[in-house]
Amino acid sequence: MSGREAGITLASCPADVIELGAFRERSLDLERLAAARGLTLPGAGGVVARSGRVTLSVRPGRWLLLAPPARRGESVGLWQETCRGQAAVIDLSSALVGFLLSGLAVPEMLARACRLDLDANAFPAGTAAATIMVQVPAVLARLTAGMLLLTPATTAQHLREWLVETSQPFGLVLRPDATVSHLCGESST
Repeated sequence: MSGREAGITLASCPADVIELGAFRERSLDLERLAAARGLTLPGAGGVVARSGRVTLSVRPGRWLLLAPPARRGESVGLWQETCRGQAAVIDLSSALVGFLLSGLAVPEMLARACRLDLDANAFPAGTAAATIMVQVPAVLARLTAGMLLLTPATTAQHLREWLVETSQPFGLVLRPDATVSHLCGESST
């Protein structure tokens, strides 16, 4: 049974998470540098998932990049070198935890704790937003693979327990970890 057939599937998403914050008046320069590395920086409220990376923005001039886990410091080092003089580069890999929720019942389940309108017409694939869920900050991004949820590591266990408990009536299926490639629709798990 795939995530689209089940009520809700839940998987953790281990990833390197890098935040880019463009220096004042440097957003266009940063976008050109990122493009040279094959990365598209979406506008605020957007998400791009392709080539094994997810890039999202919930604030102007700031982006979160999710990439497959690499050796400690490798991803951030690459971006610090690339963005020198254009952006602040911060490694948030230990600070944020990602979950992938998929299935037709996800918007209904998340509506129990989220003030965002998650209907596919109001929050289509390619959309990202910051919100509060169960008194915890969260970033939601709708991908073709499902709903990506990023939350602080300090409260991730609380949020995961809430997700598991609240998803039970919808037919919860726990899955193995989802890779960043899976988030991009490039592999099965």
